This record gives sequence, structure tokens and C-alpha cells, in this order.
Amino acid sequence: MWRQSDPLEATLEQRQQLTDWVRAGTTQQRVAFRCHIVLSAIAGKSNNAIARELDTSRPTVILWRNRFQSGGPGNLLKDLPRGQGIPPLSRRLVETVIQKTLQSKPKDATHWSTRTMARECGISHSSVARVWDANNLKPHLVHTFKLSNDPHFIEKLKDVVGLYLNPPEHALILSVDEKTQIQALDRTQLPLPLTRGHSQTVTHDYKRNGTTSLFAALNVLKGEIIGTCLKRHRHQEFIKFLKLIDEAVEENLEIHCIVDNYSTHKHEKVKLWLAKHPRFHFHFIPTSSSWLNLVERWFGEITRKRIRRGTFKSVDELIQAIEDYIETNNTNPKPFVWTKSADEIIKKVNRCKGMMETLH
Repeated sequence: MWRQSDPLEATLEQRQQLTDWVRAGTTQQRVAFRCHIVLSAIAGKSNNAIARELDTSRPTVILWRNRFQSGGPGNLLKDLPRGQGIPPLSRRLVETVIQKTLQSKPKDATHWSTRTMARECGISHSSVARVWDANNLKPHLVHTFKLSNDPHFIEKLKDVVGLYLNPPEHALILSVDEKTQIQALDRTQLPLPLTRGHSQTVTHDYKRNGTTSLFAALNVLKGEIIGTCLKRHRHQEFIKFLKLIDEAVEENLEIHCIVDNYSTHKHEKVKLWLAKHPRFHFHFIPTSSSWLNLVERWFGEITRKRIRRGTFKSVDELIQAIEDYIETNNTNPKPFVWTKSADEIIKKVNRCKGMMETLH
């Protein structure tokens, strides 16, 4: 009785044919690989040894031994028959999935899933996934937006974007804002460390140890930060911060500050201070347009990298962490580069307004 580990029988002519195919530079790699399996089997090597030597599996070795034994070298040139492919959906059914995705909702949910849509249309959920992927439909995702209703939106937008793209000479462009009420949070228990196969784990509850407010001015050109932490964020603290900026910036430079419409920035005493320091120029972004103030990008970075997952036993620890981050940032600053022109933004806003008017 034949055993799969016995040497494979082959004629001298068959061996020569297999050897020629292996040596020929035009032989397809998959065919040469099969020839190596069969030649090793003819040499008397075990299936396990061949599998280890050729970095393949034992069933693969057995498969091509059997194929050679049943049909000779010619069988090594033929691929195994493939199963029947998944029949494509009809164009009508594809359009039905697309229209239902765009224009309807399930009775018990705010959006379709692949499985609820599959039940609705009588197809598999993988078919729904393929239709969505081909048409870039992602009903499970939602993004937020906010259109400014500022009556002076266009002129403010052009003013600020103009500073980003065409800054004036002998001037410093600063993006200024406050990140208020940053909490010094300490977890109630020690975290479990990051290990192989296990992410870092922290307790869901925490202890509040007080708050601080970060005042920051981003040098738009260089990416450096002028920053300080203060207990409160009233106009008094804002004027202190303006004084800090005044001391930090060379006297021969004009200072253009991009700020939002927070009442502190427009306080009468702030206006009086600005009148006494004429090198300061305020440029207000439109209402509901925080995305236009580049320092917000930097606030996102410090929150993600240093604050959100930090543990602080006191406000002093939190302030020290913020100051260390600013120092590291200024050692190797990387500016955020503004690329969109005011006209491109206005065109996009108008397109969004037109879509809202059409829908509602």
C-alpha cells in the first residue's frame, strides 16, 4: 500500500522535464515551486521535511504530489479549478440600495447599517458593504458643521486669511486665544501599564484638584508659543497676557493679533490698553468660526498629547506639564501652514448654504 511519505516514482524523462522547468528563466514561479516539491518527493524526502524546506504547508506538499502522480508533469502547469464567483448585483438593485441609503431611514434607528439594509433589500450584508464602498457612502459616520451668521463674515474672513497668506512686513502675526477651565484630574487608582496585547487601562472615575486657564499666542510664521497659565480669564488676566506679549516681542515689530469675539477681548479697559500701545492690531474672526484661528489647532495638540490622558495631583503639576510642553514646542517649533484662499472658503460656504436651502 502506498504511503504519502514514500519516495515518489517518476521516469527519467519526467525528472529531466521537471529539472528543465526549474532551471529555465521563463518558467512561472508557481510552476517552478511545484516542481521543487515533486523533485524533493522523488528524492525521498518526507512531506514534513519538504514543507519546512520550502516554507509551505504539509497539505500543499501532499496536493502536488498527488497531482503529479495522477497526471505527470503536465498537471503541475494547471491551476486548481476555482469556485464559482459571487454573482454581481443587478444595476436596479444597486440603485435601490443607494437611494434607500440616501433618502430613507430605518424605523428604529437614525441610520442604516449593512445588516438592516441587507434585510430591507433581501441581499447579504457584504453585498451592501460593497455597494457602499464603491459609491463612497458611510451612513455610520457623521461630521459637524456650523455656518457663521456674522453680517461681516466676508470682510473678516478676507482680513484674517490675508494675514495668513500675505503677512505684512516688519510685523508679527499672532493667533491668540484662551483654553479655559483646564482641570487637574487625578485617577482614583493607579493605571495598569501598556503591555503586549493589552492597552493602558485607567479608572473611569477621577478626583478634581482644581483648574487653570491657559493663555496662548501662536507665532503663525514660526510655530512658537507665548503662553502663561492664570487662575481666571477675565479682562484683567487678558491685559496681563498682552503685557507679556509686549515684553516678549521685539520693539521694532508691529503685532497683529487674530482673536475671537469673546467679550473679554472687547472690554473697554482692553480697548484703552490697546490705544496706549498702538503697535498692537486686533483682527476679529467671524462669529462661529473658531476653525479660522490657528491657535485652536495647537490647543488640540496639547490636549491630545499632554492633558487628556495626564494625571495631576495638583494645579501646580498641571501648570508645570503645560509649561514643559510649551518649552519643548519652542525648542523645535512646527508651524501650521494655511493653504486655502478666502475665495475658496467663500465658494464652499455658499455651496453649503445652497444645499441647506434646497433641503429645507
